[in-house]
Amino acid sequence: MNNINTIVMVDDSSLQLQLYGQILKALPNVSGLPFTSPLLALEWCEKNEPDLMLVDYNMPELDGLEFVKRFRALKAKTPVPVVVVTSELDKDVRRNALELGADDFVSKPVDAAELRTRVRNMLRVREHGRMLADHAAWLTEEVGRATASLLDRECETIYRLTRASEHRDNDTGDHIIRIGLYAAKVAALLGMSTEEQDLLRLATPMHDIGKVGTPDNILLKSCELTTAEWDVMKLHSVAGYDILRDSESVLLQKGAEIALSHHERFDGTGYPFGLAGEQIPISGRIAAICDVFDALLSKRPYKRPWPLGRVMEYIDGQSGLHFDPRIVVAFKEVLPELLEIRTRYSGVEPEDVEDTIDGNKIA
Repeated sequence: MNNINTIVMVDDSSLQLQLYGQILKALPNVSGLPFTSPLLALEWCEKNEPDLMLVDYNMPELDGLEFVKRFRALKAKTPVPVVVVTSELDKDVRRNALELGADDFVSKPVDAAELRTRVRNMLRVREHGRMLADHAAWLTEEVGRATASLLDRECETIYRLTRASEHRDNDTGDHIIRIGLYAAKVAALLGMSTEEQDLLRLATPMHDIGKVGTPDNILLKSCELTTAEWDVMKLHSVAGYDILRDSESVLLQKGAEIALSHHERFDGTGYPFGLAGEQIPISGRIAAICDVFDALLSKRPYKRPWPLGRVMEYIDGQSGLHFDPRIVVAFKEVLPELLEIRTRYSGVEPEDVEDTIDGNKIA
């Protein structure tokens, strides 16, 4: 079934409108919709989609130039062709009409064959525009699918690599899932965009990827590290940065940033560079509190888990020292959501863990 093309005809003369209607009857699949009031025509166009506008220039209520200007200002009406009917010989009128968005002209007195030809040509332009828009939409959808597929594969690869590093450090890879989800929740409360939240959710799990190069006798040591061993342990932040930094992937670049900065402290006493305050990327400041929170609640070779109350006392006490005070406030506000995440990805309620003595290796 063929689609009917709706041509909105605007002229203060009802006789002229009847003439246009008779002329356009000879064209297939065309329906003329007459308006003697340009304001009523604009009101109709606000709620409906014409296929072509045929507008007289000389109208007392609103001239053709002002009509074209207001019509083009309507949302999503830019692709609709506009033909201006005028008896004006002044080139300035036509130039102004073109600048305002007119596509073609018909001169009075109207020649029937010319009007049909111009309308037919403009409708072809309209149809080609639709086809291009449909094709562009299809391409956008296909590119979106392809991009999503690539991102899924990239994320899976990253997850498996980071999980491999975590398997050497603790009993489960769920830690890397949890801290990414924690970071996204904190970022949301801080007003960061959805894109930034997603980036932190996916990049924060790469924070300790540099531990793949840390010797087992240090990484798995169950007692306090010596100064020399601690110096070796601290190298994992730079190692992680070196692993990730040269990628063209925005995700891996953010991972490199977090790997390098998540052991910096707000008071400037962290490593590897002793950055302080907002010198530390916000991604690193968010990752720092998420990592410490989860590590303190978790069993490690060098420590047994802390109860939630003790963990939150520690975080409060480290506000302005280890952690950015603004992020501590946000962290505490989303704490119920963080605990839900921890339960979902560990099956352990923080309130049930045993209070024990900690080691010195929150790294």
